[in-house]
Amino acid sequence: MTDFHPTASLSTLRQRALLLRAMRRFFDEAGYFEVETPLLSQDIVVDAWLEPFVAAFLPRAEDWQQPAVFRYLQTSPEFAMKRLLVAGATAIYQMGKVFRNGEVGQRHNPEFTMLEWYRVGDDHHDQMSLTEELVRCVAKVAAEFPESEILEEWRLRRSQFGTRVLSSEPFERLAYDDAFASYAGRRVLGASTSELKDLAKKHQLVAPPSLAGEDSDGWLNWLLAELVEPELGRERPTFLHGYPPSQAALARTSVGEPSVAERFELYIDGVELCNGYHELTDAAVLRQRIQEQLGVRAAAGLRPLPAESRLLAAMEAGLPPCAGNALGVDRLIMLALGATHLSDVIAFPFDRA
Repeated sequence: MTDFHPTASLSTLRQRALLLRAMRRFFDEAGYFEVETPLLSQDIVVDAWLEPFVAAFLPRAEDWQQPAVFRYLQTSPEFAMKRLLVAGATAIYQMGKVFRNGEVGQRHNPEFTMLEWYRVGDDHHDQMSLTEELVRCVAKVAAEFPESEILEEWRLRRSQFGTRVLSSEPFERLAYDDAFASYAGRRVLGASTSELKDLAKKHQLVAPPSLAGEDSDGWLNWLLAELVEPELGRERPTFLHGYPPSQAALARTSVGEPSVAERFELYIDGVELCNGYHELTDAAVLRQRIQEQLGVRAAAGLRPLPAESRLLAAMEAGLPPCAGNALGVDRLIMLALGATHLSDVIAFPFDRA
């Protein structure tokens, strides 16, 4: 093996360290405290399309031929962090590694750094405001790095990122249905699968074979990726919010008409940076959603995941009203420095790990 060198330069890794320090300082000054939760757990976030890594635990090394006990490398620290909220924490953050199987590419690495945080009493609008403050903080620090320390081919993109993020104009907040109306030509909340297929035909898109059925959420996600996401955050950073209720995941749904998921994502230059929720606090609803996700996984031939968890037990004891967000640190650093690939800002991506 000759590819032992890091893919990011040492100068870039020093800049990364300064940006990580700035993120921690931001949360410390905002009244949050940093926590650590297990990377290996018998609990796992159940999502139809998030595939975890599974590790075998052996009580003794000589038991390697015996049936193993399995634990999951976490795709998010969400379940454990919410247990801390039930225990009485009111504002916490965590920065660390998470793992998602099968995700490799220009903007994906199976092992990546996530910054996740929660505050009791907030809703998703409060967390959009905090997220904007955080991104502005990171952009300000990155803009102060001397030109001589930034790769020449990155300088223009870094400058453009800083100009837009540090503008006095607030980040855009765009409703999911409005985004489809603007960039795809029609609203989609409540649309049938046949109507979504017609929308794809109108834009001369050929759907992948996996979308041959009546999976409306699959069609919505694909159309979002093809028609909407590439346009988001081009003029200024854009929060997309008000997702279909079927895509609420662990978010509350609104009581208005139409009902929408109180969930948001932030986009800059078409790159999705985070996924935030006004958090679901009803254990019975979460249990139902987990069963629905397990049903989708089973239909797709994916491995089963645990239906029960310590989070469900904690929520039955009482998760306080709260909101949180999970942000991809490597992507934010990539944009802030003007890089184009995650491998530009991490030392050893998957193919060199």
